[in-house]
Amino acid sequence: MSSQTTINLRQRSGKCNADTITMAHGSGGKAMRDLIDDVFVSTFDNPELNKLEDQARFELNTLSALGDRLAMTTDSYVVDPLFFPGGDIGKLAVTGTVNDLAVGGAKPLYLTCAMIIEEGMSVDDLRTIAASMRQTADLAGVKIVTGDTKVVPRGAADKLFINTAGVGIIPAGINIGTDRALAGDVVVINGYIGDHGAAIVDARGDMALQNTIETDCQPLNSLITAMLEVCSDIHCMRDATRGGIATVLNEFAQSSNVCIRLKETAIPMRDEVRGMCEILGLDPLYLANEGKVVAIIPAHAADKVIEVMRAHPDGRYSTIIAEVTEKPEARVILSTLFGGERIVDMLVGEQLPRIC
Repeated sequence: MSSQTTINLRQRSGKCNADTITMAHGSGGKAMRDLIDDVFVSTFDNPELNKLEDQARFELNTLSALGDRLAMTTDSYVVDPLFFPGGDIGKLAVTGTVNDLAVGGAKPLYLTCAMIIEEGMSVDDLRTIAASMRQTADLAGVKIVTGDTKVVPRGAADKLFINTAGVGIIPAGINIGTDRALAGDVVVINGYIGDHGAAIVDARGDMALQNTIETDCQPLNSLITAMLEVCSDIHCMRDATRGGIATVLNEFAQSSNVCIRLKETAIPMRDEVRGMCEILGLDPLYLANEGKVVAIIPAHAADKVIEVMRAHPDGRYSTIIAEVTEKPEARVILSTLFGGERIVDMLVGEQLPRIC
């Protein structure tokens, strides 16, 4: 799209003058168009989105030059509260979808954004969340290129739910899967666990806890690109969100039919998170993260991978936390602080609902 076309579109963009969302903002008429132009199009602002077609369109030649496979993902975000230490639902929505693409080895390119908004929500809060999404997308090097807006009556939702889908390209030669772990591999992580879960507990204010923990919410694609540059044969990789690192490691162990032996003394965790878990009776292995990648790599590549991770701002506290063995199959076993061992199962139930 030419610059002149973009300027003309902006000149005819509407302005949302309401303080709160009304049902008219979901009607498909002028009020809805003004909201979309004012809050979303002007904020996300890129040539693909500004065309305002019912779909975003891309040249296949451009995509195929980046790799040989297309990666797609989608996720929905219902976190409560919408704003929490270090982030908000908008930052979370972009980060989560970018990371879901990146852990498959894909280069994230484009996102969609669908908003389900409750009548009565503050328009200023919506603007703040849209701005956060744009800032996070810019950080990750992706574009929000199409979307949808729906408004539901008071009580039919809880302020705002967001769905984001993502498209990325996987370069040739990258083959990451949960079924590729081998005996002799090691497990690495890029830093402290449980920060996001702890930040949400603090933001809810139900427990009268006093801490300064912020969410670890961050796009991981830059860090993962650096890891793949020194080890293109990463076997398994996931971002440890709901269910924490325990759930991710169980998925690896079961899909690959191996045993993952986790060392409690090697797991990086803030004292504040550990203390909160002790007070509330939570297991930090199951706490949600939104900026932690867990990867299984060949042992011979561990030193190079850890070195490049620690040199990256998103991986300063990277370390090896576990090793892969043959037996017992499909199990995660924790070597405890006291020298014993216990089985770490998949999460049963939900420690903290609406965490993302």
